[in-house]
Amino acid sequence: MRTALRRHFMAIAALALSLLTGCASMRLVDSEVVSVAAVPPGMSLQGAKYRFERLPSQVHNPEAGLAEQQAQAAMTAVGMVRDDTGATLSVMVGFNGTQYLADPWGRPLGTGWHPYGSIAIGPGFGSHIGLGMGMRFPPPTHYRREVSLIMRDLKSGQVVYETRASHSGPWSDSVPIFATLFQAALANFPNPPAGLRRVNIQLPR
Repeated sequence: MRTALRRHFMAIAALALSLLTGCASMRLVDSEVVSVAAVPPGMSLQGAKYRFERLPSQVHNPEAGLAEQQAQAAMTAVGMVRDDTGATLSVMVGFNGTQYLADPWGRPLGTGWHPYGSIAIGPGFGSHIGLGMGMRFPPPTHYRREVSLIMRDLKSGQVVYETRASHSGPWSDSVPIFATLFQAALANFPNPPAGLRRVNIQLPR
């Protein structure tokens, strides 16, 4: 009886450990997404064929090609088809990334941050001069990344779908984060809810 009970508890402990290990091997990428659909009557974006178009500043940018590959994977996942000769839509891809020093809550620090804290020199007791100095640990670096997709009807030139997704966090590996942002940007495609929303996607560490 005791042996069976011990095995039962060991099995529960092993299951709990595996669940904790699985959670620890994943990270949550929480994106802020805004999408606007302006599809004219009679047009459907479901299964639409598209081709990429670039701004002049993107033509010779090697990162633009990678961004288009990631965007294409996300659009394929929602049923769109890349067809450079038979396209009815053009898609312009935008991407941007910056880094900043963050406080413990992930908020950007001001430009006045100093590794030794604040230094105050002023009159002390009597005729003495007081000097105050506090040591600080280096703050962590955080990264803000944003992507956008603008879909335009090739016949009319009208923008029929626009979406943006952004994420701020400590992850320094840009490639998987940007790919996840393109997935988030196309959440609920082609009928997105109105206003700003949060899209959470789990990503392996």
